Amino acid sequence: MKILVVGGGGREHAIIKSVKQNKQVEVIYALPGNGGIANDAICVDIGAKDIDGIVRFAKENRIDYAIVAPDDPLVLGAVDALEAVGIPCFGPNKAAAIIEGSKAFSKELMKKYGIPTAKYETFSDESEALSYLEEITYPTVVKADGLALGKGVIIAADKKEAVSAVKSMMSGGMFGESGKRVIIEEFLVGPEVSVLAFTDGKCVVPMISSMDHKRARDNDEGLNTGGMGTVAPNPYYTDDVKEVCMNKIFLPTVNAMRNEGRTFKGCLYFGLMITKDGPKVIEYNCRFGDPETQVVLPLLESDLLTVMMAVTEERLADTEVRFSDRAACCVIMASNGYPEKYEKGYEITIPEEIKDQVYVAGAAVKDGRLVTSGGRVLGAVSTAEKLEDAILSAYKLVDKIRFEGAYYRHDIGARALACKGE
Repeated sequence: MKILVVGGGGREHAIIKSVKQNKQVEVIYALPGNGGIANDAICVDIGAKDIDGIVRFAKENRIDYAIVAPDDPLVLGAVDALEAVGIPCFGPNKAAAIIEGSKAFSKELMKKYGIPTAKYETFSDESEALSYLEEITYPTVVKADGLALGKGVIIAADKKEAVSAVKSMMSGGMFGESGKRVIIEEFLVGPEVSVLAFTDGKCVVPMISSMDHKRARDNDEGLNTGGMGTVAPNPYYTDDVKEVCMNKIFLPTVNAMRNEGRTFKGCLYFGLMITKDGPKVIEYNCRFGDPETQVVLPLLESDLLTVMMAVTEERLADTEVRFSDRAACCVIMASNGYPEKYEKGYEITIPEEIKDQVYVAGAAVKDGRLVTSGGRVLGAVSTAEKLEDAILSAYKLVDKIRFEGAYYRHDIGARALACKGE
């Protein structure tokens, strides 16, 4: 089989490493891929948002199956375009991808179908949004309606910060068109849990839960990033919470999308907060999370490509999806200064014996050398019987990787261990 994977980050590297284990796979093309992915797939310089270019390449190379991983091409309709020329895909179509493409849509969906989430109001007029800030209690959460590279959420401690957030999004152009409409919502309190789920629009199969670490600095301080590390499973996701989520959130969401004529097929990401009133949805993503994927897929014992094709063909209920009961940890190594200004072009040294445990995100090949080209450069991933051992092992990997200006958090998994009492 000839496989095409759209995207070029650590998530895509994790998907490619899993898919290539299927013996039917002859070749994997990554569009655009990156310098690290080039070790596991053929990288083609076609951008993830170049839908016409992706379709043209897929037709010319007789691709058997495509996996569209990032949010932008999904929201732009990459799956629709590929399927229109007869290429089966993993990922939701444009109509379903709106669940991430518009936070206003997703909040309205939850309200309509009684899916638990934070109270909110949506605004397209800046003056109305600013007036609303006079009425609410703080802290509060201000969200850009559209896609914003995972950074379109600002937690405002007081009215001054909230006013600044609204103005920067709506008239300041912080997130371009994505910030022209904003959602102001209740600040929820409790541990966060990420759950990715396979769904073919009818059946829902949740994957192993995980815990993301979004703040740039230790002790959850610093700016919000795309994610500085993850561990799995998340100890706050107990059996009782799992049951509530399936009955009140997961199945109702998939059923709601089908009822709305937007049947969702692919990976649906549930960002959850476990509040005193039970689990509530913070956000949906229409794809695998990054870096959650880097800890979830190493624990998948079933064949990923087989599961993905079952999703596409609506056979998920008849397909075994089995996960290990081990634990996993991913430590992101970033460029110093991320998520603000940082230097690029530094050579990366990864010992050959640990390359299978490294998922490359922001790197390119220059003059035959792997060099940094992004903020989040790579993820070092380890699995073990116990979470504590997985964490220790991941940091041992970090110690063996070298590039100038390397920065990483030193406390990935600390909250999870505290919860488990380890």
